[in-house]
Amino acid sequence: MAIAKAERLMNLALCLLGTRRPLAKRELRSSIEAYIEAGSDDSFNRMFERDKDDLRELGLVIETVDALDGEVGYLARRDSNRLPPITLDAEEAAALGLAAKIWQQARLAGAASGALQKLRAAGMPLAQDGEDYEDRTPHSALEPRIPAHEAAFEPLMLACRDRRPVVFDYRKANAARPEQRQVEPWILECWRGHWYVAGWDRGRQAERVFRLSRITGKVRSRQGAFTAPVPDHVTVRETVESWAGETATGTARIRLRADHGYPLRARALSVRDLGDGWDELEIPNGHGLDAWLVEFGPDVVVLEPAELRAEVIDRLRAVAKG
Repeated sequence: MAIAKAERLMNLALCLLGTRRPLAKRELRSSIEAYIEAGSDDSFNRMFERDKDDLRELGLVIETVDALDGEVGYLARRDSNRLPPITLDAEEAAALGLAAKIWQQARLAGAASGALQKLRAAGMPLAQDGEDYEDRTPHSALEPRIPAHEAAFEPLMLACRDRRPVVFDYRKANAARPEQRQVEPWILECWRGHWYVAGWDRGRQAERVFRLSRITGKVRSRQGAFTAPVPDHVTVRETVESWAGETATGTARIRLRADHGYPLRARALSVRDLGDGWDELEIPNGHGLDAWLVEFGPDVVVLEPAELRAEVIDRLRAVAKG
C-alpha cells in the first residue's frame, strides 16, 4: 500500500510538472493507471484530493486555474518548484558524507547512497570522495556504525514516518511471556547501542518506551489515525533517555569484575580496587539501570540501594525461568 501510494504521488507530480497547460481532473484520471483503476467517480475524486493535499504538504506548489471550458485545471510550474542552488562548505559536506556511512540497515543505506550520488552530480565534494576531502582531513581508524538488526526496526520506521498505529507482542525484561501492545509510534531512538520506540500505548492510555530487541514476532500495521497528539521531538528524545536510564536520580554501588564492564566504568563517579579481581564502583542510578546491569550477567553484583539489588535479582530469576 505504501509503495503503491508513493508511485501514484510520483506519477501525479510528474504529470503536473511536465504539462505546459493546466490539466483537468478527467485528463489526469486518464493518464495515471491508479486513477483509471479507481472505479467510481467518488472514489477517484477522494483519492485525487488526498494526493493533491499530500503533494502540497511535501512542498510541491500546485496551481489551480479556471479553464475556458469551465473546468478547473491543475499544473505545477517548474520555476515555482525549482530549488535554489545547493552550496556546502567543507565541514557540512564532511558531515553529510559521514552520516551516510553510519547506517548499516539496507533500506537506509540505499537512500543515503542515492542522496550522495545526487550531491556529487551537483558538484558537491563529500567526505568519502577520496582525495578531494582526504587531502584536507586526517585519516581515522574508527568508522561509526549504527546497527539496526532487529526485524521490528523497518516496519516501525515506516509506521513512525506514515503515522500509522501498530500492534506487536512485547516481553518485558522481568516477564516470562510477551504481552500484546497497541501503540501509536512517534519516534525511534538509539541509546547505548539499543533501539527504542516511543509512542502512545493505547491499552494503558499513557506514553511508553519499548526496546526493539524485546519485540517478538511481527509488527503489524493498523488502519486509522492517531488518537493522541504527537509531542515535540526534543520532548520525546528526553523521554527515551529517561526511560532507558539516562537521567540519574541518585547513585548506586556495585561490584564489577576487573577488566569487564567498560561502559559502566566510563560512567563511574568513583572506582576502588577491592582485590581478588573485583572493583567497587559508584555509578549514577536512574530508571532502567536494573535492565542494563542484568546484561553484564555474573560480572556485576549490586551492593546498594536495596531496591536496585532486588530489581536486578528479579530480572535474573525471570531470565533463568525462560
